[in-house]
Amino acid sequence: MLSSVEFDAEMMERALALARRAMGQTSPNPMVGAVVVRNRRIIGEGYHHRAGAPHAEIHALNAAGDRAKGSDLYVTLEPCSTHGRTPPCTDAIINAGIRRVVVAAVDPNPKHSGQGLELLKKAEIRVEVGLLCEEASKLNEPFNKWIRTGMPFLTVKAAMSLDGKIATRIGESKWITGEKSRAFVQELRRGADAVMVGSGTIIADNPQLIVRDGAIDRQPRRVVVDSRGRSALDARVFSDEHHQRTIVLTSERSPEPWRKQLGDRGVTVLTCALRDDHLDVSDALKSLTEHEVISVLVEGGGGLIGALFDARLVDKAVFFYAPKIIGGTDAPTAVEGKGIEQLKNAVALRKVEWRHLGDDLVVIGYC
Repeated sequence: MLSSVEFDAEMMERALALARRAMGQTSPNPMVGAVVVRNRRIIGEGYHHRAGAPHAEIHALNAAGDRAKGSDLYVTLEPCSTHGRTPPCTDAIINAGIRRVVVAAVDPNPKHSGQGLELLKKAEIRVEVGLLCEEASKLNEPFNKWIRTGMPFLTVKAAMSLDGKIATRIGESKWITGEKSRAFVQELRRGADAVMVGSGTIIADNPQLIVRDGAIDRQPRRVVVDSRGRSALDARVFSDEHHQRTIVLTSERSPEPWRKQLGDRGVTVLTCALRDDHLDVSDALKSLTEHEVISVLVEGGGGLIGALFDARLVDKAVFFYAPKIIGGTDAPTAVEGKGIEQLKNAVALRKVEWRHLGDDLVVIGYC
């Protein structure tokens, strides 16, 4: 028989698994899971499906019904205590007669953090905080950053040869990495609010940037960084069935007719500021949050990725390496931009994870 500590951990792991079911679907809200337990038996569970829908606690309490009185509630994030798109969950928990609430992570919003816990304590509900906190916080990295800074969480992905090339000198890039790596990229896309590329990638590859495998309720937005309006109007991201989910980050240097034609067909065109004759990437990224984009997967090319590293805007790097050597001075590399002059200023990844995907190696780390 599991000890009390082991049982609590098992229930919280169940709540986290429930939360993950809504990967990529809840933005700008966090993913949250909840489990109601009575006499060590699950009597209700649920997760937050999408923004504006009932929260995880409400689903779990509704499933438990009258049996919730005197039960324990396990929830991955501090229950809300304010009126937003939905009523506060603290009221529902108190009214249901829950006797104990186990919370993984507190609300990251400084304005609300701890308020929900205090309301529950005042109602004489036993509250315990911190169980599997790291796992719960990692689940909602984009939400946590956005709430604290107003900026989206940026993950850079690149697939390359061992010598760092993302294409040959004539631009051939399909496929450097294997099927398992490409399947993992689909998972990354599924979890992102938006997939971002530069105009060079649109011109060279004409990608669609969608989640291709499995059922999905909501495709990620496509973001094209094109300060001069170089991308063709008939590019797939501007003309396919998902074109109204495309956002273009541009500047006044792009032709006005080009911007107008994109806008007329339903593409969102955001004219951003310039800095040192280039698009101000920080300003451009912040503008995305106004369109409920709080997590961005950047897929290239090297110029855009380099600019983001130069500006120290990258939060996470996912680099795929295939056991191939491409070579060539003119073959494009994964990270271009200005780069650094001294090694002490190099971006040193933290919490580095190494995985084998078939013959490929993927390196994942935080910046």
